[in-house]
Amino acid sequence: MTEGDPTMSTATSLPAMPHGITPEWLTGILHAAGVPEDAHVISIRHSRVGDGVGMMSELSRLNLTWSRPGPELHTTLIAKYSSSNPINRQAANGFHVYEREVRFYEEVLDRTTARTPCCHFARLEGDNHLLLLEDLGDYRIGSQAVGATLADARLAIDELARLHAPFWGHVDDLTWVPHIASSYHAETMRTMAIAGWDNMVNVFARHFTDTVIRSRDRILAAIPAAQARMDSAPVTFTHGDFRMDNLLFGTRPDQFPIITLDWQGPLLSRGVVDVALLLGQNTLVEVRREHERRLLQAYVDGLSALGVDYPIALAWEHYLDALAYQWCYAATVTGSLDSSNPRSKAWMSQLIARQVAATEDHQLLQRLDTFG
Repeated sequence: MTEGDPTMSTATSLPAMPHGITPEWLTGILHAAGVPEDAHVISIRHSRVGDGVGMMSELSRLNLTWSRPGPELHTTLIAKYSSSNPINRQAANGFHVYEREVRFYEEVLDRTTARTPCCHFARLEGDNHLLLLEDLGDYRIGSQAVGATLADARLAIDELARLHAPFWGHVDDLTWVPHIASSYHAETMRTMAIAGWDNMVNVFARHFTDTVIRSRDRILAAIPAAQARMDSAPVTFTHGDFRMDNLLFGTRPDQFPIITLDWQGPLLSRGVVDVALLLGQNTLVEVRREHERRLLQAYVDGLSALGVDYPIALAWEHYLDALAYQWCYAATVTGSLDSSNPRSKAWMSQLIARQVAATEDHQLLQRLDTFG
């Protein structure tokens, strides 16, 4: 779902965000992206969107007034840019997330049938980045705080199969994408999980069981071995942050059923890492409990339709390993990022509650003992 190539080669410096995008600057960028030369942006109205939902970036909707009408002229765009929150921005720099998202649009998107917003501009300067994206505000945005229904989860599972299949066992050329183990990503995740664990438990204490609290050292000590297992064959290109707030759902017959946002954290890992994040931390607990195996079978069937052989028995064992590993993600996100915004705290609370439930349901703490 692209529209030409993002204008990576422009020499124009990035403006100050969020209000530094001027009509003159934007006109030049859009001309380079293929907008007719006789059309000019004459005014821009900015409004923030998604406050408290994102972690590493911020979003603004740009409402555009043009010098002439035309069906080919975008009346709105979404600007995505680096976080102004110093805690989240420091975390973003540690994970190189801005570089990873820009390079995804430049180098990876055309190799997958996974659907994303059209990207008209993508640029990185130091720790500043800017994407100008298609405005899909008439889609329903997923909510991790609310949780995925069975219908949402099934659409998302099908999309993961489309994302993972083209790269299954074919990732050697993606040298800039970090592996989930033995990489800067892996080390930063482990460091932040250890540093964030106690804060996570303090802030979200009501969602924890005594068993999980007592297993702190056991869980954290297992992270390197768990990462190594997630980096064992079969390895593919994964989203890395496949949660409900990064998904859009179509509401009309003419729309795509699902679109994936936020490509800041792609990883090379087993594909079930994405599946485990979706089902373990984003799907309603009662839905996961009743339909978990059928949803994993749908993932296996989707891969099979695209030429990938992944036996369900093996996929199930890999999936349980990935659920256990997601404690590393949970501690990193909820313990190290800013949870003071009420919307942030709401989805982080549900993340923890669902991860605890999956841990108890599948006896994941005992599974950690097999990671050595």
